[in-house]
Amino acid sequence: MIFFLTMMIDSYFSSLRWQDIADIALNSYILFRLFVLFRGTNVLRIITGMAIIWLMQWIAAAIGLIITIWVLQALTAVTALIIIIVFRNEIRRVLQTKNIRALLWDIPRPTVSTTVGIVAETAFELAQKRIGALMIFPVREDLSNAIHSGIAWDGLVSREMLLNIFWKSAPVHDGACVIHGKRVTQVGCILPLSLQKKLPSHYGTRHRAALGLSEQTDALVVVISEERGAVLVANHGTISRIRNETELVRLMDKRGGLQKKSVFFKKERWQLTLAAIVSVLLITGIWFNFTGGLDTIKTIEAPIEYMDRNPELEILNTSVVAVKLQLSGSDTLIKALQPDSVGVRLDLSEALEGANSFTLTEQNIKLPPGIVLKKMEPSVVEVMLDIIVTKELPIQVDWVGQMPPGLILKEATTKPQKIRVKGGKQVLKSILTLYTEQVSLNNISKSGKLTATLAINPALLAPVSPSENKVTVIYTVAKRK
Repeated sequence: MIFFLTMMIDSYFSSLRWQDIADIALNSYILFRLFVLFRGTNVLRIITGMAIIWLMQWIAAAIGLIITIWVLQALTAVTALIIIIVFRNEIRRVLQTKNIRALLWDIPRPTVSTTVGIVAETAFELAQKRIGALMIFPVREDLSNAIHSGIAWDGLVSREMLLNIFWKSAPVHDGACVIHGKRVTQVGCILPLSLQKKLPSHYGTRHRAALGLSEQTDALVVVISEERGAVLVANHGTISRIRNETELVRLMDKRGGLQKKSVFFKKERWQLTLAAIVSVLLITGIWFNFTGGLDTIKTIEAPIEYMDRNPELEILNTSVVAVKLQLSGSDTLIKALQPDSVGVRLDLSEALEGANSFTLTEQNIKLPPGIVLKKMEPSVVEVMLDIIVTKELPIQVDWVGQMPPGLILKEATTKPQKIRVKGGKQVLKSILTLYTEQVSLNNISKSGKLTATLAINPALLAPVSPSENKVTVIYTVAKRK
């Protein structure tokens, strides 16, 4: 069994062309891009469900469950409609990207709400609303001997929680909160005041408390001034104002090392790698399914396209105008076969004047990938070529019909009376006169002139001057005696 499976896989991969590899790689990348663009949305979940339905449909087809195949096909069609209608907003948002890079190869990074990011954002929101706050971030030293009257708390850091702790009506809003890692551990804490004498007069109790704790411990303290709406940080006995969120995040990262993005991004890399592997395996499986199905035979007629003919030679006759091709391939590829995707090309660059015989080979046949030529008929094509020459021929009007009673056409001449034409030597040898298209006598009642077009088959002859394809006919009408 293992030997048979190995031989089958080897036969598949040995027949791989570079077009097949490019086909698998391109569609794998498209599937991977769909995952990247739609991950985290309901669209991706629905697409995953469609993939599962398609897999079940393939299994049902393999074991011959006709009704199950019909039901699963209907489900697939309905699911595709649901994606387009229900999730049109998500699809529009993804497709309306600002640049082509975001759509084709950029991998967007999801925003990571870390403790430092939440604290920085909330701190400046509190400052904008003029709500005072004190937030303590221990580093290494124990703070139990430096802070007092704290109330035990155990909650995950969030914007809403910090806003509620320091809201003016909250019972603990005057105290400080202690944040360990991602959790608030104490609220309503009382801090030691700084004994420095040269502090600015506008510094209130919060500023002095933050400075006092930073003098006694290695903790970092974030202060939000209620009166001035400013954000400050006390650290190692100094206090400084922070201008924006980025500056606060950088300072807290450097001092406390509170953001833990590396684990998240490592997990994301694994997720993207797994998605890429699954995309390649899935598309490869679909390719094997398309090319490994039972072969279907189809016979079509393909017209012959003559290429690189010497411009001095003209094709006078061919033994056939189309070739019957017997083609083989999977049922899906045969059904999708388009007439313009199959053709027969014959190179006439080495053809000579007279009769030429060409044997058709697979190199003369243009086929789409996955389609195999089984048989062609006929395999030999005869082509008669002739040298293009010029010849001056007289012009004769091709009159039809009858003149009105009592009238006769006395005389008719053409201007010009002769023209030079070009065509095959053998064709021109048998032509002595050029005729115009039929001109009716029925409506001619008096002398005059008219314009007539030459009756020339453009495939055989052509005027040397393209403007000479029409002539002026001057005629004289007389009464019948």
